Amino acid sequence: MGTAAIVGLALVQPAAAHSDDHVHPSDSKRAAAPVHYVALGDSYSSGLGIPDEVDPNCGRSDSNYPSLVAGALHAVGVTDVTCAGADTSDMAAPQDSVPPQLDALRPDTTLVTLGIGGNDLGLQEVGTRCVLVAYLDPNGSPCKTSYTLLGTDEIRSRIDATAPKVDAILQEIHARSPQAQVLLVGYPVIMPDDGSACRDAIPFAAGDFAWFRDKEKELNSMLSQQASAYGATYVNTYTPSVGHDACKAEGVRWIEPKETPQAAGFHPNAAGHRSMAAEVLARVSP
Repeated sequence: MGTAAIVGLALVQPAAAHSDDHVHPSDSKRAAAPVHYVALGDSYSSGLGIPDEVDPNCGRSDSNYPSLVAGALHAVGVTDVTCAGADTSDMAAPQDSVPPQLDALRPDTTLVTLGIGGNDLGLQEVGTRCVLVAYLDPNGSPCKTSYTLLGTDEIRSRIDATAPKVDAILQEIHARSPQAQVLLVGYPVIMPDDGSACRDAIPFAAGDFAWFRDKEKELNSMLSQQASAYGATYVNTYTPSVGHDACKAEGVRWIEPKETPQAAGFHPNAAGHRSMAAEVLARVSP
């Protein structure tokens, strides 16, 4: 796979996989009260590349986890404004021609899901750089080295800088929809959790697989902390997806290692979104 494929790692770019260990949304509990649901987030929430696309401007699929959650809860009102390429700044300001996502919120909104933060880390840049520097030390971790020069962990700094932005979004959601339960959805496993490499499929240096895994875990940890501090509910989609990373075979993986008919490169496929939906539904208050 060439550099162009790995660029799909970024959350900014425009047969269902096997799902053997997660609950289908239809089997999850349903809310007793009428649900007015708003979904906010980036391409990991919009379902980029998954058939069928219902909004080409935002890469939004009718099989993304917000659609599955809305169907399982029989929501009486659904507004899905998730959009590929969104970062924290696109919640309160327009994303090109797309209105601010927070404008979808209403006083009667009862449920909000938010999946955001990855694009604030500049993952397109990270993925591209990891490919380009892999030839320098194929068995080492040259990408990690390039992001930790002079003793500064650049990705950690970006995560720390994103934390208050997530906090501000959570505060604004509460201000606009004070009755809503807010679920902050984390990111599912991308690289193997055991740190193993699959250089034939993903052209990173061998040691950079574990480094990228660690950075994703740090991002999820920050999101969990922000949810806890603010009183939102964190949805852990990482743990249930371990063993279904982008290195796994078709039919097992929930993340596609390159662009396929099932999903955009380095994005969850339909099975991945079913798993994410199940985790969201398990945390919806009755």
